[in-house]
Amino acid sequence: MRPTLKQLEYLVAIAETGKYGEAAKRVNVSQSSLSTQIADMEEELGTRLLERGRHGAVLTPTGRDIVVRARYILRQVEELHTLSRQSEEDFKGRINLGVLPSVGPYLLPPATRQLHQRFPELRLIVREERTIDLAEHLSDGRFDLIISTPESHPECRSEPLFTEQLWICAASDDPLSSTTGPVEPEELRGHPLLTIGYGHRLSELVHRLADDIGTQVSTEYEGSSLDAVRQMAIMGAGVAVLPSLYALSEARRDPDQIIRRINYPSAEREIALCWRASSPLTNRYRMLADELSKTASSILEQGAASIGAA
Repeated sequence: MRPTLKQLEYLVAIAETGKYGEAAKRVNVSQSSLSTQIADMEEELGTRLLERGRHGAVLTPTGRDIVVRARYILRQVEELHTLSRQSEEDFKGRINLGVLPSVGPYLLPPATRQLHQRFPELRLIVREERTIDLAEHLSDGRFDLIISTPESHPECRSEPLFTEQLWICAASDDPLSSTTGPVEPEELRGHPLLTIGYGHRLSELVHRLADDIGTQVSTEYEGSSLDAVRQMAIMGAGVAVLPSLYALSEARRDPDQIIRRINYPSAEREIALCWRASSPLTNRYRMLADELSKTASSILEQGAASIGAA
C-alpha cells in the first residue's frame, strides 16, 4: 500500500490550515472522513505525521518532510492535467506566481491586463516574497513560477524578462540631487548606501556595489521595503539604491524627486521567469515570459522617457 493523492492533498490542507476542521472544509469532505484518511496514511507509512493538541494539528518532523514532497507531487499532477487539457497555443487555469516585492506592484498590474487579452482563461495567483523564500516555495510546490534573479535559482529553468538597472535617490539638499543624468561611482564614495534587509538579492547586489566603488552600506538603517528606504534617503539618512521599475514609477508619480542611474557595469541585475526543471509546461511558461518581457520593456522605456533619462 502507498498514500493516495487524496491523502496527500488532505495532509497538505491540514499543514496549511493547522486544523482538521478547516482542512476538511477546504477539501470539501467531512472532518471524520479526513481524519480516517490521515490515520490510514499513517498506518500505511508506519509513522506519525501529526500531533493533535488544544490549538490544532502540529506536524511531526517526519510529517514536515512528507508535506514538502506531497506539495511537489500534487503540483506535478496538476501540471500534467493542465497540459492534457490544452492545445499548444492555449493556456488556461490557475498559476501560483511568486514575485520579488521590487517587481510585482510595478510589472504585474499592466502585464495582467495584457495576459488576460491573450489568455482569457488564465488566472494568476500572486504572492510577493524575499528571494530566499521564492526559492524554497518554488522547490516545495507552493509556486508554479517565480519572477526573480535567475542566478539565485541555478537549478531552475528560466526565461529572461528584462535587465534592471540601479538608481539612486538622495535628500533634496544633497549635492547628488543638484543635477540629473547618470551618477559616476566616484560621486558615491563617502556616502552611506541604503538598501532593504537580509534575504533579498538586491541587498547582496548593493553590498557588492559598495565594496567595488569604495563606500559602505549603512549599518544604522536597514529598510523593510523600498518605500521605507527611499523615505530615509529623503530625510538625509544616506543614499537609497533602487531598482528601475520602482525608481522610475516613483519618479513619474513625484516629478520633483531626483533619481539618477548609477553608471557602473555591475549596477544592474537580470530579472527572469523561473520554473522547476521537471515541469512539463515549459512551452507555456515561455509564452508567458514573452508577454511579461514586452510589458516590462514598455514600462521601462516610458519611465525613462518621462524623466529624460539617458
